[in-house]
Amino acid sequence: MTNKLFKQAALAALAAVCLGATITTATAGSFTRGCAARDLQVLMLIEDRESANSISQQQVIGAIETMLHARIVCHEGRVVDALKIYDTIVETFTSDPNQSASIN
Repeated sequence: MTNKLFKQAALAALAAVCLGATITTATAGSFTRGCAARDLQVLMLIEDRESANSISQQQVIGAIETMLHARIVCHEGRVVDALKIYDTIVETFTSDPNQSASIN
């Protein structure tokens, strides 16, 4: 139980650091508020699914890698493309279309 809590806290801290680094680094573009908000929603979705043991560790890793890609795309200024990438993550974790619509 403590090990799982530690892993979740470490994951959240890593995400916060990555998000902070992406927001503060403005060399190629900017991480928009839309991307930041969507990133946070998707991260919370992943954490919820992980805590409910409804996804595998490999799925978590894949989703986080995809989130990092979406952050890069957003940072390049391609916000619409980045939001579509975030949507693909949501679609992989939600089987009910109504549930994914509530995340948007």
